[in-house]
Amino acid sequence: MLRKFFYPFLLPNGLLCAAALFILAQATLPAEFIPFLRVFPFAVVIIGLLLGWRFNRTRLIYAIGLMLLVELSLIYFSTGLANQLVFQSAALLLPLNLLLVSWFRERGIINLRTALWLTLLSAELLACAGLIHYRPTLSENWLNYLLIDLPLLQGLPLSQPLMLANGLVLLLLVVRALFNLAAFEASFFWAQLMIFAGFSGLGTQPLRLYLASAGLVLILGIMESSHSLAYRDELTGLLGRRALNEALDKLGNRYTLAMLDIDHFKKFNDTHGHDVGDQVLRMVAGKLATISGGGKLFRYGGEEFVVILRRKQIEDAIPYLEQMRLVVESARFVPRGKDRPQKKPKKRYLAGLSLKKPLKVTISIGAAARNDQLQTPDAVIKAADQALYRAKKAGRNRVCR
Repeated sequence: MLRKFFYPFLLPNGLLCAAALFILAQATLPAEFIPFLRVFPFAVVIIGLLLGWRFNRTRLIYAIGLMLLVELSLIYFSTGLANQLVFQSAALLLPLNLLLVSWFRERGIINLRTALWLTLLSAELLACAGLIHYRPTLSENWLNYLLIDLPLLQGLPLSQPLMLANGLVLLLLVVRALFNLAAFEASFFWAQLMIFAGFSGLGTQPLRLYLASAGLVLILGIMESSHSLAYRDELTGLLGRRALNEALDKLGNRYTLAMLDIDHFKKFNDTHGHDVGDQVLRMVAGKLATISGGGKLFRYGGEEFVVILRRKQIEDAIPYLEQMRLVVESARFVPRGKDRPQKKPKKRYLAGLSLKKPLKVTISIGAAARNDQLQTPDAVIKAADQALYRAKKAGRNRVCR
C-alpha cells in the first residue's frame, strides 16, 4: 500500500515540485540559469499544447491555457491598482478553474461541456474587467474582505478569501488524487501547490516561473501516465507484457521463472459472465501482489501470470510459490453484484442482501530455473510452461517444477 501511495502520487510529481520550489525560493540564481529561465515559460506552453493535442489530453490544454491567460492579463494590466486587482483576481479564479478542469473527462475539445466552460470563463473575465475598470474600490474590498478578525490571521501572504479558496482547492485535489492514484490526476495537486506558492510570494522570482513550473508538473504527469499505460495492465494494475520483455533482457545468470494460471478460468466466464472473470483476475492479482519474497509479478496474458525471482535457485523459489498458491486458495471470493457493497462490511452478511455462495479460486504454478540446459529466458519460460502443464494434468492447485 505504501508503494502504491508513493507511485505515482509523491513520485515523480512531488519530487519535481519540491525541486522547483527550492530553486525558485532562492533570492538569487546563478547567471547560467538566466537564459534558460527566459525561454522556460514559452517552452512549457508550446510543449504542453503539443502534448495535449497529440495525446488527446484536453485538460492539459485547458490548464496551460488558463495559466497563459493569467500571464497575458498581468502583462496587459502591468501597473497600478489594476495590476494588483488582476493579480488578486487570478489568485482566486485560477485555482477554482483548475479544480473544475481536473474533474473533466477526456472527451475532446469540441463538445457541449467545453462550450459551457468557455462561457463561464468568459463571464468571469467580463465581470473582473468590468469591476476593475468601473468599480476598483469595490473589487479591492471584496478581494480583501476580512472573514475572521483574529490576530493570528494577520500577516498572511494573501487575503483571507484568497487563502481560503487556494487551501480548499488544495484539499479537494489531494483527496481526489488519493482516491484516484494516477500520475496525471496527482499532478493537478502539485501544480496547484506551485500556483499557490507563486501567488503567496514565496521567494523573489516572478509569478510566470511558478506558473511555468506548474505546467511542467502537469506535462510530467501526462508522460508518467502514458508510461503507465504502456507498461502496466489496466485491469489488474500489474506490470504487463512489455515490461516483462524488458525485464527478461536484463536478467543475469541465476534466476527462476514461474508461470501461474487460474484454474478453470473459462468456467468462471462461461458460468458467471466476463464481469465475474475480471473480478477473479483482479482478486488473484491483488492477493499475489501481497506476497513478499523478492519476486516480481507480471500479467502474461489472459488468466496467466509470470513471476521472476532473481538470484534464486528453484529450491529457494518453491516455498515462495507455495505461499502464493496458498494465499489464493484461502481467499474467500464472492462475485460483486448490484447488492454487494463496495467495501467489506464489518458483519459477514448484512440484512437485506442476497446471500451468494463464495466461489473457490485456485491457481496452478509451473517453475523452471536457468541452468546449463536452459540458458535463455525464452527457454526457461518454455520449461516453466511445460511444468505448468504438468501441474494442470496432475490435478491443478499445485506447484510443479
